[in-house]
Amino acid sequence: MIQPTLGRIVWFTPSQHDKLVTENDGHCAAIVTKVWNERMVNLTVFDANGNSLPRTSVPLIQEGDIKPDGCCYCEWMPYQKGQAARAEALEKELAAKWVNDTEAQLASG
Repeated sequence: MIQPTLGRIVWFTPSQHDKLVTENDGHCAAIVTKVWNERMVNLTVFDANGNSLPRTSVPLIQEGDIKPDGCCYCEWMPYQKGQAARAEALEKELAAKWVNDTEAQLASG
């Protein structure tokens, strides 16, 4: 799970009733302006023409979540998901190395 923070960029998908001008894939770029919790944020959304609009209390869909049908939401971009996965793998690798090094030091007395 990626923790949302102020200033992070996300993809915003408007509800079917929203009049935002989107790109072909239906997404808009958005900046996180308030974090309510790890699954709810406020955004400044930029439409395909560069206009900015506020959106409040937007659900943030995390990896493995089901995307809501018909209502707005935001999600991490594929690049961000890849970066988070690589960071998590590196953290696990470093933790395992630390444990192995510590055990070796204790064994050598």
